[in-house]
Amino acid sequence: MHLCSRCILPDTFPPIQFDEAGVCNHCRQEEKGVEESSAKKEKYRQRLDELVRKVKGEAPSYDVIMAYSGGKDSSYTLKMLKERYDLRILAITFDNHFIAPVAWDNIRKIADHLAIDQINFRYPWPYMKELFRVTFQKDIFPASTLLRASSMCTACISIVKGLVLKTALEMSIPLAAFGWSPGQAPIQSAIMKTMPASIYRNQAVLRKAFPSLGKHHNPHPFLLPDKYYEDFKDCFPHNIHPLAFFDYDENKIKSQLEGLGWKAPRDTDTNSTNCLLNALANENHIQRHRFHPYVQEIANMVRRGVMSREEGIEKIYTPQNPEMVRYARERLDL
Repeated sequence: MHLCSRCILPDTFPPIQFDEAGVCNHCRQEEKGVEESSAKKEKYRQRLDELVRKVKGEAPSYDVIMAYSGGKDSSYTLKMLKERYDLRILAITFDNHFIAPVAWDNIRKIADHLAIDQINFRYPWPYMKELFRVTFQKDIFPASTLLRASSMCTACISIVKGLVLKTALEMSIPLAAFGWSPGQAPIQSAIMKTMPASIYRNQAVLRKAFPSLGKHHNPHPFLLPDKYYEDFKDCFPHNIHPLAFFDYDENKIKSQLEGLGWKAPRDTDTNSTNCLLNALANENHIQRHRFHPYVQEIANMVRRGVMSREEGIEKIYTPQNPEMVRYARERLDL
């Protein structure tokens, strides 16, 4: 496998090309002005400040709903929203049956320390087991989504995003927050008003992709009923992921969180601080597509200087923990 000499993308990542210096076309593209400058980040910080001033205290219940996994990035985002903006926050956690025990402790500790309301959503195990078995065996989502995440992880995050949006509409919450790292989503999408027409198209794709499994009474409760697009047409929230435009240092983030009682789990892979399924999902994706599902995210972070190339290589090219792969396989009867 040949890696870009500047970032860590491999020659198996589609589509990719290398110049004579061994630098990939993705790195060269950022040289043309795509990179996030300090001035651009400051502009987005000011935009969020203005948006918060506009919506804070206006809703009857909460100012923001936060997708909260207990991992370092979502925990740090939660801390920022509380301490920097003093928002009324509802944290929602999707229990996919593979959240690490330490992550559950972190969820409780951080929510309690920050005095934040937190709720859980949990599908019955038979449904989730079959969903993960299906996504292990085949790609049910568009190919473009699989450049950024495995099929198993895409199933989870699709549910999370749907739950966050649906709850925001039902509770008149104006902001929906996510703890995406600087490499997961571009800064251009870091503050974005959700548009009903766009959401309708996206959820139509999900309705087609997600299988109706077993006898679950409602296989897609995270998707919006058609009537919501009319009933709540003027209430769709702004999505925000602040880590795209605030300083990001993984070691400093962990250090600050540890001061609140947060602990890094010892039984997850190098790219997760909350999920016991991730190692299997990564291995499965690598075998099926010949590149790591996190490689685009980490390569973006290497390019933007928030992670060294050596750290990126360690995160992506360290073999998956065989014990955690075996654990997930046995639970799913694979």
